[in-house]
Amino acid sequence: MSDASKVHESDEKRLAELGYHQTLDRAWSSFSNFAISFTIISVLAGCFTTYQFAWNAGGPIAISWGWPIICGLILLIAVSMSELVSKYPTAGGIYYWASDLGGRGWGWFTGWFNLIGLVGVTASVIYGSAAFLNTVLSIYGLDLGFINFADGEHALKETFALFVVILILHSLVNIFSSPLVASVNNVSVWWHVVGVAVIIGLLVIVPSEHASLDFVFTQTFNNTGLFDGSTATAAFWFYILPLGFLLTMYTQTGYDASAHVSEETKGAAMGAAKGVWRSVFWAGLFGWLVLLAITFAASENLVPQINDAEAAPFGVGTTLSILDLALSSWAAKMVLIIATVGQLFCGMACLTSSSRMCYAFSRDRAVPGHRLWTRLNHHRVPHLSVLFMATCALVITLPALIGDDAGIAFAFNAVVSIAVIGLYLAYMIPIYLRWRKGDAFEPGPWTLGRKYKWINPIAVVWVLICVVIFSLPTAPISIPWDSTFDIKYMNYAPVTVLVVILAVGLWWLLSARHHFTGPVRQVVTDETGRVIDVGEIPGGDLPGDPPEPPESDDAGSTR
Repeated sequence: MSDASKVHESDEKRLAELGYHQTLDRAWSSFSNFAISFTIISVLAGCFTTYQFAWNAGGPIAISWGWPIICGLILLIAVSMSELVSKYPTAGGIYYWASDLGGRGWGWFTGWFNLIGLVGVTASVIYGSAAFLNTVLSIYGLDLGFINFADGEHALKETFALFVVILILHSLVNIFSSPLVASVNNVSVWWHVVGVAVIIGLLVIVPSEHASLDFVFTQTFNNTGLFDGSTATAAFWFYILPLGFLLTMYTQTGYDASAHVSEETKGAAMGAAKGVWRSVFWAGLFGWLVLLAITFAASENLVPQINDAEAAPFGVGTTLSILDLALSSWAAKMVLIIATVGQLFCGMACLTSSSRMCYAFSRDRAVPGHRLWTRLNHHRVPHLSVLFMATCALVITLPALIGDDAGIAFAFNAVVSIAVIGLYLAYMIPIYLRWRKGDAFEPGPWTLGRKYKWINPIAVVWVLICVVIFSLPTAPISIPWDSTFDIKYMNYAPVTVLVVILAVGLWWLLSARHHFTGPVRQVVTDETGRVIDVGEIPGGDLPGDPPEPPESDDAGSTR
């Protein structure tokens, strides 16, 4: 038997031990697994579309110091997740970990946090790519007759139209070929690496002047309007500066994708585990370099113009202003094109990850219409799950059609916070449960050893802090008791997350706890891993009623 055959057999055996058939096409290499998380993190997406959060809330220090420090904390979350995916290499990922470690109730809430977060990040990334593409098309004066990108009018509607077109194209690619998606993600890694190098080169060589080291590593800004714009009080360090951390936390999301495609990865117990932490590490390094290059290009003389820049769709005005003021026309166009293509890669990978999570959660009957979302087409792709996630992303992006006089899609900006809060709550729960399990936890081939005792609690505490930070008002106009308050500008993230928690919680109490059993075994294995009983196959009808749930929600695995 060849080495490849042995690996494939080992993967199928481990998946059977977890209770599932090998139905998805296991065509992804370990590099492809790393590539999808690296692509979703995408420094060409998050660093460009949310740069203004750090610039306005904290200033250059939120970028030069904030990025590497926060990336270090995020890496603790990532390695904690790597240990779990090595133990449970299944498409259910985070939801499955929580179910096995804590019981079906923990799994239910974790799955819904993860699913909602993935919808949010898919919507925000694809909308962000549409905003950048709209900018590129307007620079080149494209006029299609029925839509004119050259006139600078109807920016929100044009961006939304591009968003819909991009969403459709991403759906088609995802539906018709899983190997093609893997290949595109492989190309995306090199696009990001080479693209970042080109962008850094342009930002270093082209500008006639650069900011000083003192400016980049010590300058503080408070352009939020909160606390009268002060940077000299405790409120700046404990309120304003943390708001700027959204740049890092939003960019470094979605690396759970390596877990969601583990059933399509060869040697998943090691490959998927390494894919999670390596994607965070390398994205952190490349992201810091490109952010420093952008910040050094924003010389002190340009700061007044940058701070007064007219807002652009999705709030990317700060980034676009720096590129426009610091670079010549041809260089600025090149940077925008490289960033836009990188964001398109990112959006497609986000849809892949969210569809696999939906497929896995539906396989265990947690999502309404689960019989549809588990069906596979002849390419062995959950095509209806892809369409379902794309539709959800479209629906939550509808508020982006409404904006203010400056062209800011104010209601949609909260989707960024929703994505971060939803995903990181889902990341936190199984990490906490693994920590609670202690030395009784039996790790897979990739393990933290005894380091989990300090890594896990730090990861949990940091996520809880972030949930509070990103639920705070970001400007006086968004504070309900301020005289300038306008409900359009309120941070909708905490309201939305609270509504979701209440809705999912009531659903659990009134209905789901009576029929939801957690992961549903499709196969049964003996102590050697040999399949001794074959159950139902996903994609077909699910006959009969599900088994009765156990009496206690804290009994651990119910499989």
